Amino acid sequence: MKVVLTGATGLIGARLVRALRERGDEVTVLSRDPGRAAAGLGGVDAVGWSMLDEPAPAVALAGRDAVVHLAGENVAQRWSAPARERIEASRVTGTRNLVAGLRAADPRPAALISASAVGYYGEHGDERVPESTPPGDGFLAAVCVGWEREATAASELGVRVACLRTGVVLDAGGGALARMLPFFRLGVGGPVAGGDQYLPWIHVDDVVGMYAAAVGDERWDGAFNACAPEPVTNREFSKALGRALHRPAFAPVPGLAVRALYGDMAEIVTTGQRAVPERALALGHAFAQPDLDAALADAVG
Repeated sequence: MKVVLTGATGLIGARLVRALRERGDEVTVLSRDPGRAAAGLGGVDAVGWSMLDEPAPAVALAGRDAVVHLAGENVAQRWSAPARERIEASRVTGTRNLVAGLRAADPRPAALISASAVGYYGEHGDERVPESTPPGDGFLAAVCVGWEREATAASELGVRVACLRTGVVLDAGGGALARMLPFFRLGVGGPVAGGDQYLPWIHVDDVVGMYAAAVGDERWDGAFNACAPEPVTNREFSKALGRALHRPAFAPVPGLAVRALYGDMAEIVTTGQRAVPERALALGHAFAQPDLDAALADAVG
């Protein structure tokens, strides 16, 4: 297949590029710095695109089978007013400009697989949260709603659209796990804000596997929770990470301390969702790392 990616140099994107190429797909990436992207990704074709300023280049999209849209400002930062604007614009405006490029492409790709996040649901306590759950309140939920709205607009062009609402990705090389590891390795890690909130985790190999499956399978249409079949509480996750590192993991982190450090962004770790991948399981999708202990051992090993 011929696949176009945005956000290809990120945590998920770089691994997905490799997985697609290993199975024989032809990959093109759209990047603000195509020279750097091509060099860093082993010489893939790279085309320049400033996603906030212009439609995606139709010439790079025409004749491709699918587009995977991963680009977006890092959410894990203090949510100042400028940061909120960057986070929202990178997802809403960026996706709108991507769909504008699809509109101009001839022939158009058959599918758009767009990133989203479990933040779509807001806080749900210990309630199980399948994809049919309506959106929640708050900044992240509003961003995800706008993000998916812009992606879903491509369906009006005859493009199949799948939105993958991703949980916490386990990869020692980046993301939330990489930020946790120094503390846990020192034996000063532990549950955050009481530890009762659920953490919808997924091993990086499984999130890559879900994107790779969605690219070519027409059954992947609509919203999908990209998280492992069994989410755990923050307390259970902390204990499992301690086991993987052979370190104690009982030092509690008060919610007030997290909020003082991160401001409103603290809601990512002080609240949670018991999101479950109901639709992927219904399709028979197999997870490579469904067990948390094994997934963490692999991620930090």
